[in-house]
Amino acid sequence: MTVLSTSILDELRAAVQGRVWLPASTEFDEVHRPWNRAIDQDVLAVVEASGVDDISSLVRFARSRGLSIATQPSGHGATGRASGAILLRTTRLNQIVIDPKQRTAMIGSGTRAGQLQAAAADHGLTGLPGSSPVVTVAGVALGGGLSWFGRSFGWVGDSIRAFDIVDAEGRARRITSDTDPELFWALRGAGSELVIVTGLEVQLHEAPEVFGGRQLWSAAHARDVAEVFRSLTATAPDDLNLWLELLSFPGADPMVAIDSTYLGTEAEVRRLMRATEALPTPLSDTRAPMSVADLGTITAEPTEPVPGSSHAELLTTLDDTALDALLKTPIDPLLSVQVRHLGGALARPTDNPHGALSEPFSVYMFGLPVTEEAAESITKKQADLARALPTTGRKPVTFLSPSESLADALPESALARLRRLKQERDPEGVFVGNFPTFG
Repeated sequence: MTVLSTSILDELRAAVQGRVWLPASTEFDEVHRPWNRAIDQDVLAVVEASGVDDISSLVRFARSRGLSIATQPSGHGATGRASGAILLRTTRLNQIVIDPKQRTAMIGSGTRAGQLQAAAADHGLTGLPGSSPVVTVAGVALGGGLSWFGRSFGWVGDSIRAFDIVDAEGRARRITSDTDPELFWALRGAGSELVIVTGLEVQLHEAPEVFGGRQLWSAAHARDVAEVFRSLTATAPDDLNLWLELLSFPGADPMVAIDSTYLGTEAEVRRLMRATEALPTPLSDTRAPMSVADLGTITAEPTEPVPGSSHAELLTTLDDTALDALLKTPIDPLLSVQVRHLGGALARPTDNPHGALSEPFSVYMFGLPVTEEAAESITKKQADLARALPTTGRKPVTFLSPSESLADALPESALARLRRLKQERDPEGVFVGNFPTFG
């Protein structure tokens, strides 16, 4: 483990008002760990900032000592590249102020998606949440971000109207498309290696009625379910969102599901999804009118840290060959293989590092690497599936695995622009991202 002198660590503790954990602290082993317990990060110290002024002080301290800062609001997205850095948590920056007339929310960078959804739901509004309510809105938006309502409203990052930031000199500023178009562009999809984001102005969207849930069948019906899923996506309006899930949980028989949300009435979506009624009776069907605050219940992902191994790809098609690759063998040792229908607003031109998402589907493969043997088996299965599928080789930043880089997600023109910005805005390397610009 990298070690700093006692005097510098004492100076760090004196420089900030928030909580500081040093390697000798009793709680250090817990607080420095990322959400994904399969990732190890060897950091110098952990700071939980008390506010924006605290972050400015931390930046000035790090800059003066030649140190770097890695920001992980909730620990999600860690890749192990924070070694030798001070780890910054922004958990306490979780304020939410809703303006229902303007349909905006002012939020702190520590605000979790579920917290924003609960506040927005009171006004018949919604943010752009993904499958998990415990990730931060900032973390998702800074990686571009796919959501339940991406087909209706586009990338999560494209719904950010302003960023509150602290730059590499410790100055707190507000960034918009008018005040700093280059940085604004970068922050809506390339991560946060240029500044520390302390808050966001989020554009909310009307959601007077939402219908959603999961239809679940035995995997014996996987081919029929997958073909119905494919047929539904061929004609789905932008407000209908469909995900195909192949599931293999320990101690349970393999299953297949169609997860769905719809921004509209129950009668409308039942008509749109009528083809599922011709399938065998599902094991369960949780679809119902729901609050946007409860979208996280659809996939019921873990809300406590676990070890995980993921691999994602973007697909050019979901033809018979693709279905054969997905279904010809059990997904074990994976827990899940998720195919999301994309398109809609995600495919439209936009000014962010990703650009338009032309691929119609994504696939996300996940397993629990509880042992070294399990980890190797999971990685092999993911690689075998990826080779058999019609992929483009690109993927969203938020879907990158720790072994990948921004070059696996962004066009070369965007990477060149980001590298220039890094040299201009943070030439001394004060900030370290989960996926470095020059990685």
